[in-house]
Amino acid sequence: KPYKCEYCKTEFITKSVLKSHIRTHTGERPYECEYCEAKFNHNEELKIHTRKHTGELPYKCEYCEAKFIKKSVLRYHIRMHTGENPYKCKLCTTECNNKSDLNVHTRIHTGEKPYKCEYCEA
Repeated sequence: KPYKCEYCKTEFITKSVLKSHIRTHTGERPYECEYCEAKFNHNEELKIHTRKHTGELPYKCEYCEAKFIKKSVLRYHIRMHTGENPYKCKLCTTECNNKSDLNVHTRIHTGEKPYKCEYCEA
């Protein structure tokens, strides 16, 4: 049977995933960096962070000599080589190689301006 979050009622297949999810509500960060004061609510986040201290770059580009801390950054980098643009605007023909760029592009259509100038009304 599914495990349900007492805070938001989201259901999870395993108890361990639920336990990890609950930390997003409680703010608990049990995984501590041995090199600095940083704390994380997931062990995987700690592993990625630790690589910043150790210099470990386990993800290697097959097209060039580049190496990366995270697999997701490698995927983004590889798209620079392949020209793949999997994120497509639903309102025009623009295609982007990452979700963040598509979100920024979409603001052209919506008129959303999420940032305000601290000196004027712009």
